[in-house]
Amino acid sequence: MEEHGHMYPTPSAQLAQKRRELAPGIERAFHEFGRQVFAAGALDAKTKQLIAVAVAHVTQCPYCIRGHTKAARREEATDQEIMEAIWVAAEMRAGGSFAHSLIALQAMTGDAK
Repeated sequence: MEEHGHMYPTPSAQLAQKRRELAPGIERAFHEFGRQVFAAGALDAKTKQLIAVAVAHVTQCPYCIRGHTKAARREEATDQEIMEAIWVAAEMRAGGSFAHSLIALQAMTGDAK
């Protein structure tokens, strides 16, 4: 089996079939959940895919990055919109470190409880 980089297996029909066989009801429910989540509602499908692109970068899932970037393009997201969504993700990820620095600052001053 060829691998993506050195960590992730290449998706294949065989692996998908094995996953389906091991928990078919859960797999069906998961796919239906995804269809419902990404259907147009209060947010249009393009916006939902742009959110997914951003979240995929925060969770660092290569499969999700690839899949949701392609889905965003199918929903007519521009390259600029996709890149801005990625920058939003980067700021949010960095923002977590910035916000959590208060814990370290408190510990350094001896005020940690």
